[in-house]
Amino acid sequence: MRHAMIGLGALAATAFTNPALAEGKPLPPASSDTTVQGELTITMEGDKPVCAPAELRLPSNTNVALHIVNTANVAVTITAPGQFEKGHVLHADGSLIHVASEKGYLMKANGQGTLKIRTLMEGTETYACTTTGNRMAPFEGKLVLTPPAG
Repeated sequence: MRHAMIGLGALAATAFTNPALAEGKPLPPASSDTTVQGELTITMEGDKPVCAPAELRLPSNTNVALHIVNTANVAVTITAPGQFEKGHVLHADGSLIHVASEKGYLMKANGQGTLKIRTLMEGTETYACTTTGNRMAPFEGKLVLTPPAG
């Protein structure tokens, strides 16, 4: 098994046991046969959600199990262009609810869960965290998809 450092902490890569199936549509093969573990934490500053890390670095075209913890007392929606669409979500559990538009996931107040995704190809996108009460001023961070480990 490989070990990798992603975002703010050490993250262990583990074997991915099931082929990536996206609601009946198989995705092309991942760049690696491992699943990278990641973490995203949501807090509140005043009436605005803040997601950490602000720069979320993940390998591209890789299966990622992103553990999300929301310590805020309000529900927060996480969005990233294209990442939650077209079958890139492999599984979600815990306090996560898929947004009807397929553009994001809602994390319940004081909730946690794991979002298993197949990351998109290399590049940098803006990801956002927002609440229903403050949609016009979301937290914006960077989702940096780097070349996968060889």
